[in-house]
Amino acid sequence: MDYLWTPWRYAYVTGAEAAVGCIFCEAPKQSDEQARIVYRGTHCFVILNTYPYTNGHVMIVPYAHLDELRKLPVDAAHEMMDLTQRMEGVLRTLYRPDGLNLGMNIGKAAGAGVGGHVHMHVLPRWVADANFMSVVGETRVLPESLEVTWRRIRGEMGNL
Repeated sequence: MDYLWTPWRYAYVTGAEAAVGCIFCEAPKQSDEQARIVYRGTHCFVILNTYPYTNGHVMIVPYAHLDELRKLPVDAAHEMMDLTQRMEGVLRTLYRPDGLNLGMNIGKAAGAGVGGHVHMHVLPRWVADANFMSVVGETRVLPESLEVTWRRIRGEMGNL
């Protein structure tokens, strides 16, 4: 029998990292490396998803704690879309995906993991990337650590 070790997910599985307050409001108070923030803009920041669907899974998050997209000021909404476009370029360059998923889950009923703070997911996708491990085993296999992903994306952000 083969074993896949993902000790970094232990806190998530056991609930050991129960967040106090909003994780998106707390993240900018930490160092970029600690919070895995790859870019800080005027109204929004780009952060790695701690529990990614695929390598390169990032989120564009406004600094303002808002639960609906329509409440987001125009300047912040424009920066969010500008950063989404920029991340498309970064992810295409670094990961050469067959496609990309972009999306928001606004509210718990829509599947938002952080229901009170809007954010845009941007993640690379490949043909047949949902293999037996994710479909049958309900397990994701990521070939790159979050630390490596953070360094690669952060470095590429400076090139655009």
